[in-house]
Amino acid sequence: MEEFYIFKLLAISSALLILYPVIGVVYVIWWRPKSLEKQLRQQGIRGTSYKLLYGDVKEIQECNREAWSKPITTLDHQILPRVSPFFHQLVQKYGKVSLSWDGTRPRLMVGDPELMRLILGDKKGHLVKTPLNPLAGMLNLGLSNLEGERWAKHRRLITPAFHLEKLKRMVPAFETSCLGLIDRWKELISPQGSREIDVAPELQNLASDAIARTAFGSSFEEGKRIFELLKELTKLVHESFQKIYIPGFRFIPTKKNKRRYNMVKEINAILGEMIRRKEEGMRNGDSGNNNDLLGLLLQCKEDSDQNGLTTEDVMEECKLFYFAGQETTATLLTWTLIVLSMHPDWQEKARDELLHVCADRTLDFEAINQLKIVPMILYEVLRLYPPLASLYRHTRRKTNIGGLTIPAGVDLALPVLLLHNDPNYWGEDVEKFNPERFSQGISKASKDQIAFYPFGWGPRICLGQNFAMIEAKMALAMILRHFSFQLSPSYTHAPRTFITLKPQHGAPIILHRI
Repeated sequence: MEEFYIFKLLAISSALLILYPVIGVVYVIWWRPKSLEKQLRQQGIRGTSYKLLYGDVKEIQECNREAWSKPITTLDHQILPRVSPFFHQLVQKYGKVSLSWDGTRPRLMVGDPELMRLILGDKKGHLVKTPLNPLAGMLNLGLSNLEGERWAKHRRLITPAFHLEKLKRMVPAFETSCLGLIDRWKELISPQGSREIDVAPELQNLASDAIARTAFGSSFEEGKRIFELLKELTKLVHESFQKIYIPGFRFIPTKKNKRRYNMVKEINAILGEMIRRKEEGMRNGDSGNNNDLLGLLLQCKEDSDQNGLTTEDVMEECKLFYFAGQETTATLLTWTLIVLSMHPDWQEKARDELLHVCADRTLDFEAINQLKIVPMILYEVLRLYPPLASLYRHTRRKTNIGGLTIPAGVDLALPVLLLHNDPNYWGEDVEKFNPERFSQGISKASKDQIAFYPFGWGPRICLGQNFAMIEAKMALAMILRHFSFQLSPSYTHAPRTFITLKPQHGAPIILHRI
């Protein structure tokens, strides 16, 4: 009899051991998604229904494939249906606050500017960056991936590098980088001549060189390998966004996994050597340029009394500024040259102002700060072609946003491009390129309230936005001074998102020397 009870107990225990993981899987892939869906729908939120495991992933991929297979036939700025076709269809069918699915996670699209401001302005820590799968997490970019106290500490330590006085000192380095680009183009184009050039890679090299000089005190050639590796790693990481991640897959030694790990290892080795040389110089009393980003980060690292940064922290922040600084500025300048090629009247207005304000004087900080039309143009380009078409957050805990109760575990998609194209805030000419709307600054550009978020908003607003704008003003002013430009007949208007918003088939432009 006793043996029977022992056998029965063992059988029950075995059954529970088998059932427990099964119940866990069912909870993750069905019960929890359906429970979250019910809570959201009870508040009147409409959207797509949950589909087992994949959610809307396949539909999103199909929408993108179809939209990206065809260019925009006219040279206009209504790019939302091509850039974010699924979001565009979602808002048309279900409204500005609507539900979709990223695999098993509900994704609430929020296209209302006031709700976006509340989400981006969260100071309670209820809203965090969207969790990445482990493969995507290999592109660990310092401050952008941190949360809580660790984020607050890093932000506090790094912020001084972007004070206006520090940025002013970087202008000569910006000028050096821009002169390199101008000289290169002059070598390719005879006096009073013209030539077709794909400006997208040229402007990427310019932004890379400027980041290397101003943030790390090194030449572009020294950092070129880092840029190449980060670019390739970004492509592999982007691929991981398109697939359902299987737990443990990153440990399988596939060709791509091994390549990912080798690239991270090589990037860290290059940065480690840069840090070693910089620290050695600091120990030897060679202050050099300790006001650059790397010098500042290493000063924080040595400040152990203030619980400073580790060497690994310094490496991750270096990757962030190599990647984000180059991507944002290069993308902005590329679209600016494309748009000004479409609108030669504004190109001439900007050049006339430049000649009036600067004449033959050096383009220093004071000179570019006097320009009014150039920043108006850049802001309007950022409205029409923001580097990030959408921003993302995730509810770490249950929270109330503008009267909506959002449970924990929900992704929030903030479609910046959708907001920037809303006639309710920008007027009936919303699809037109009209820099005049920024003539009185950002705060008065849109109706009633700010609806302009190219660099985010709130506590996590892009720390390098002033850096990017000063560099963009300098580069655009110098290009306008030496060249006029028009679209090449080979240009295809096909904006698409690959991390940032890029021209899918490049940016061939005909440059004319002035």
